[in-house]
Amino acid sequence: MNYLKLFALFVFAWLVNLAAPDLLVQMDGLEIAEAVLATSLWCISLMLGFGWACSKLSAGTVFPSFTLQLLIGIVLHDALQPLSLQLVLAVVVCTALAALILKSGGDEIDRKEFLSIAWPTLMIAVVGYGITFFVMFPLLVLLGLSGQQAALLSAIIGSTDPAALIPTLKHLVFKHVYQRVVNVSVAESALNDAVGAIFTAAVADMVLDKSPMDSVEALSQTLFSPHNLINLGQQFLFGCVAGIVGWVLMQAYGKFREREHQRGLAHPAFDFALLLFIPLATFLLAQMLHGNGFLAAFVAGLLANFNHKQSYFQTGLHHMETHIESLAKPVIFMMVGPFVSPQMLADTAVSGFLVALMFIVVARPVAVFASLLLTNITLKEKLFLCVVRETGVIPVVLAVITVAQFPAMTLLMPLTAWVVIWTLTLLPAITPWWAAKLKMLNE
Repeated sequence: MNYLKLFALFVFAWLVNLAAPDLLVQMDGLEIAEAVLATSLWCISLMLGFGWACSKLSAGTVFPSFTLQLLIGIVLHDALQPLSLQLVLAVVVCTALAALILKSGGDEIDRKEFLSIAWPTLMIAVVGYGITFFVMFPLLVLLGLSGQQAALLSAIIGSTDPAALIPTLKHLVFKHVYQRVVNVSVAESALNDAVGAIFTAAVADMVLDKSPMDSVEALSQTLFSPHNLINLGQQFLFGCVAGIVGWVLMQAYGKFREREHQRGLAHPAFDFALLLFIPLATFLLAQMLHGNGFLAAFVAGLLANFNHKQSYFQTGLHHMETHIESLAKPVIFMMVGPFVSPQMLADTAVSGFLVALMFIVVARPVAVFASLLLTNITLKEKLFLCVVRETGVIPVVLAVITVAQFPAMTLLMPLTAWVVIWTLTLLPAITPWWAAKLKMLNE
């Protein structure tokens, strides 16, 4: 019955998409200001309405809501066309929402627990990302992509994503001894999102400079040149500095809320605005310092750790988590729709499957075992981490930003979409079985 409802939802989306061109023509006939307002409200309404429906109808099926939202967005390709004509708006919306998600990702793991797993987390999130990049690059070139497209796609899809991972892990009861690897997988997914953003920006700059990328050797020489290493170091350093400033702001807010609580004042609803303002202001500060805003938002969230503090923070944080799940993530996943048509998705089905397969079967295991070689992570834990490799929100954001810079690279978005579809659908379904197979769960 659930799958029948999903089928009906896709049919309805297809019918809306058929009727959309005529409706959009009528909107374009309005005065300029009214036309812009009408098309904007139209796109927002579609994203919110269909995003909610996907979340509601995904329950009881093998499909995560995020996969359905991405596919529905593609079905609504013509209906969401105004967004493809407003690239700056799409980039700004995706970037702002991603900053909030990364701040939330920093909140997901206790700061003290993070310190206890900092070394393996840094190794798999930073070194593992680099290994994934250099494993995928030659494989993508073998599939027929140009060196520039292969480098950009390798950078974009290199980040893991906690979108489906965290809900999956919350439904599993791991033995105490394996809680460490659960924390590593969550911390990795938050940290290497920032690493992916930094790396993708660096590769994009290399493409703009027309640096040679026809081989691994040429790519390595440019990527690890003194100029580029200084740029990468600057992104990391000033991103962390901005994150610390964001943490100071959150600490000040925490003191204010503590005083209000001691005075017996109720938690005012408008405090939620500060929980949105601080990560966005932190991102802005990082950009002004020429650091990485995504890293800044994550560091601020990790250091503040509001969700592990007093109970009077919980209401605001619950509201923020709800808004991210119901608004931010659906909008980002459906943002693929304006840039990928159903025909484009069909045309790249085989190559998309091959990219996802190589990503899951080759790149991830190599990255896990190579990057964790100098850690005390056990073989069983490494085998578990090989399966924990979803690709989601941040890669989609990076793909939107990259396509805005390089609109001629038409393969980037559909191939990213296929990797997201396969990894978000397949890996969360496998994770419980694989954890049980490895005897990591309580009976």
